Amino acid sequence: MENSQTLQDKATAAVKEQEEHWVAVSDLMGGLMMVFLLVSVVYMVMVEIERNKIREIALLYDKLQTQIYQDLYDEFRDDLPRWGAQLNEDLSLSFYRTEILFDKGEREVKDEFRAILADFFPRYVRIITSDTYRQDIAEVRIEGHTSTGWGEYTSEADAYINNMALSQARTRSALGYLLALPEVRHEKDWLKSKLTANGLSSSKPILLKTGEEDPELSRRVEIRLRTDAESRIAAIIDKIR
Repeated sequence: MENSQTLQDKATAAVKEQEEHWVAVSDLMGGLMMVFLLVSVVYMVMVEIERNKIREIALLYDKLQTQIYQDLYDEFRDDLPRWGAQLNEDLSLSFYRTEILFDKGEREVKDEFRAILADFFPRYVRIITSDTYRQDIAEVRIEGHTSTGWGEYTSEADAYINNMALSQARTRSALGYLLALPEVRHEKDWLKSKLTANGLSSSKPILLKTGEEDPELSRRVEIRLRTDAESRIAAIIDKIR
């Protein structure tokens, strides 16, 4: 009888110990779930904060783009037709009159295009270095574009490489001329930190509605403005990845 009671007590103790063990495990799991839930909520809040920042920057970026475009358009709208130029909403200004830009196969800026740049660039610099925009300009890109051709017997690959060398040399020539203009000398340090020369060969041809290339329009020079809103948005996205 006594042995039977002892066995029953032992069994009861074992069950009680097992129940206490599972209660402890349950408490631990519950605690971990609460921690996980808390971390998830904090992360979601942080993501929403960063998304709101992106929205705010995107709105500011759009407003800034619109303001700069309007100021540039107001300044140059009467000059664009005689320059053979076009101001685009992405803040690029394209010079399309191939015959006045460079002689065929040559890298030096022609005199007629020099005269246009001498008229255009000081006024352009005055706008983008104003107190309204100065701190928001990330880059002023001089882009040189060519058509895809390079002589009748040149392969497509060789034509691309030759045009790359030519477009790069032409943009360097244009950059050197612009930096040497006396009218922008007072902004030379700022310009040296923002102004870049980018030869793009035939990587971005102008296409007709038929899908075929327009060689004349493809051979162009573009002055492209980039604001720092893009880099701000990229930095925020990197944080929340």
